[in-house]
Amino acid sequence: MAAEDLNVIALISGGKDSFYSLLHCIQNGHRIVALANLHPPAPGAPVGDAQDEKDLNSFMYQTVGHEVIPLYAEATGIPLYRQAIDGGAKHHERDYAYDASEQGADETESMLTLLRTIKEKHPEANALCSGAILSTYQRTRVESIAIRLGLTPLAYLWKYTVLPSPVTPANESQLLVDMQDAGLDARIIKVASAGLGESHLWERVSSTAGSNRVKEALRKFGAVDGASLGEGGEFETLVLDGPSCLFKKRIDVPEDGRLVVREGGGSTWLLTRGAQVQNKDISDSDSAANARVPELYDPKFEKVLEDLTTKPDDARAKALGGSEATPLSKMATSKNEATDLLCWSFASDEAYDHSGINEETKSVVGKLKEALVAQGLDAGQLTTVVIILRNMADFPKINQEYGSIFTSPNPASRVTISCGGLLPKGRNILIYATAPLASNIQARDGLHVQSRSYWAPANIGPYSQAVDIPITNKNADLGLRSVYIAGQIPLIPHSMMLPTPSSTSLMEQITLSLQHLWRIGTQMKVQQWTSAVAYFDKAASEEDMQHKARLASRAWRMMHAEPEEDDDDGDIDPWDLKYNTQYMSLASSENNKPRPLPDWEIFPMRQQNEPETCIPPFFAVEVEELPRQSTVEWHAHIGLAGLPETSTQLLSHDEAQLGGWRSWNSLVQADEGIFIHSVIAKTGNTAAKSDFSAMALEARAKYQDSIRLLGAVSLDLASKAPYLMYMDASSTNTFDGTSDGISLPCGIVPSHSIWAADGKRASCVAVFRLTLSAS
Repeated sequence: MAAEDLNVIALISGGKDSFYSLLHCIQNGHRIVALANLHPPAPGAPVGDAQDEKDLNSFMYQTVGHEVIPLYAEATGIPLYRQAIDGGAKHHERDYAYDASEQGADETESMLTLLRTIKEKHPEANALCSGAILSTYQRTRVESIAIRLGLTPLAYLWKYTVLPSPVTPANESQLLVDMQDAGLDARIIKVASAGLGESHLWERVSSTAGSNRVKEALRKFGAVDGASLGEGGEFETLVLDGPSCLFKKRIDVPEDGRLVVREGGGSTWLLTRGAQVQNKDISDSDSAANARVPELYDPKFEKVLEDLTTKPDDARAKALGGSEATPLSKMATSKNEATDLLCWSFASDEAYDHSGINEETKSVVGKLKEALVAQGLDAGQLTTVVIILRNMADFPKINQEYGSIFTSPNPASRVTISCGGLLPKGRNILIYATAPLASNIQARDGLHVQSRSYWAPANIGPYSQAVDIPITNKNADLGLRSVYIAGQIPLIPHSMMLPTPSSTSLMEQITLSLQHLWRIGTQMKVQQWTSAVAYFDKAASEEDMQHKARLASRAWRMMHAEPEEDDDDGDIDPWDLKYNTQYMSLASSENNKPRPLPDWEIFPMRQQNEPETCIPPFFAVEVEELPRQSTVEWHAHIGLAGLPETSTQLLSHDEAQLGGWRSWNSLVQADEGIFIHSVIAKTGNTAAKSDFSAMALEARAKYQDSIRLLGAVSLDLASKAPYLMYMDASSTNTFDGTSDGISLPCGIVPSHSIWAADGKRASCVAVFRLTLSAS
């Protein structure tokens, strides 16, 4: 299937980023139907006359240089529509939440009326592009407007600076060099940072020399990441020219028409007068957009793909012997009886045939809403949701009803799979959800990128890429974070299409979707995964599924190889620089840089010296179908962040210790308590089908045994239920109950087969989490 060609409205400020993003739209085969610009509310004077000597300093809109904007229509030959900015910034939150009942609109809403006018004149318009690179503040506001107008948001520069670089070592100003290579002429028109002064005004920053000069000036004052691109407002630019695919003519501002305005506080800018459009020579070589599209795979994942492709039948992982360590034996531990995290499982009370999927969805979503209300919560507090469908074709139908419960930014992350006929009879949808107690609502963070970019797939539905909450014990924050990431399928981010079918498609899909998981995890400061599964659609044979499981297991192991020293540092969101006290400093601190993933320094040296023991448990789970007809979907159960050095151990117990079961326990010790995430698996085929209830009870007993093997011999966990269980339907009766009532003691994923990392079949995998008080 070919990628969709879009008709784009381009938001332009006159700055380099909005125009370079526009070039990427052209590079991706889209058509620019209109330019849109918001200008200061003061009455505008004719072009060339004196303008007000004051800049709005909006965190949302660039307004300096606005007097030149009208010339872009003639210079590009594209219709330009402008409107005055109405109001100011009423909402300073990083993630924008639109409230229709609110009196006095935020300045963001000025976009809405402007774009409505443009859509009336250009009804073919179906997309909106902006130049956001690191600013969640700007991106979420553009996305809010675009989604309400039915426009596909495009942000091709989003996280562009952390994507594979064309040079080694990476150049922090590479984006400016890319702009030079594309033929963009961008001049500095405002400076507002220590290190930059009047001498930098009118510098051609979209050049190697200009970018180096800016970078060196900022470095003298220890500027933060992204500063050399002006991401924190260090400088603003004005584009005068570009390739002829966009600029048919160029803009000229005479030297005597550039008036220096000294605002004070280190802010200086140019007021332009007498700007004119001039003809230019157009050559064939100048007719292409020539915007650099980053390589699809990061270097590490390029190596993974090469390995899977060239050695598809490489040896499987070796099973490790059980640990004898008893870290809990030296502590007085006690379980938190009142759980800090609620886990729900919902199915409809009555049976429905397939034609009743809408009513059944309303019933199940209604149960979720009732459970939230009963706990004094709303959908904005949900952390993660697993949706299991009988038919993946019902996905769009359930999305509308499910999405209606979310009214605030950063909805719960979500995993969606189809298990086909393995669902209980008369049930077409199951929903499993988690949320903290109302008494335990603390700092919740999320990542919900709805724009297309080169970074990771856009989440166009009612779910976030990730939600991050504190790990607590008896409402006390342990200082650790649990990150719940949405299921990742192998969509090429900028096209939202699957890789082209080929002999290597399976390897590409495994690698690409795992890279999505890693990029999101890195952005959320994840240091270690507790465990993960790779869901696969129904295989042609057992041998086919075993082959898929081995490939995914090898990719997982490779990404947990011994650490290298060249991990890239992440970039800091400009919103954090302005509003987050942790980052309110020009000096870039080592403490502000994200840790690598995985972060080996969280383990004691003894475990670091045994690399194989640091790899979290992995399973391949065969279901019926996955979204968008993907072959694979990666689901990391929890990403752990905020882990101090040497605070974490990964301890496993083998079949000999647990009587035919294996366990993996991620144990993190903090000042206020202990967090333990456990995975329990029954390996090997069983001669006859087991009863589900009996299997669930056995899993609980083995979990109790595993925790006792860690040294907590007196801890009673008999009533502790897993928050998720995978059941092999060929060896286990997966559901109890009748068509009039289904018993769901926890979230259950019925599977055609389950495969451990060492290539063995498993009949049951149960996942537990536990917080303990310790002294």
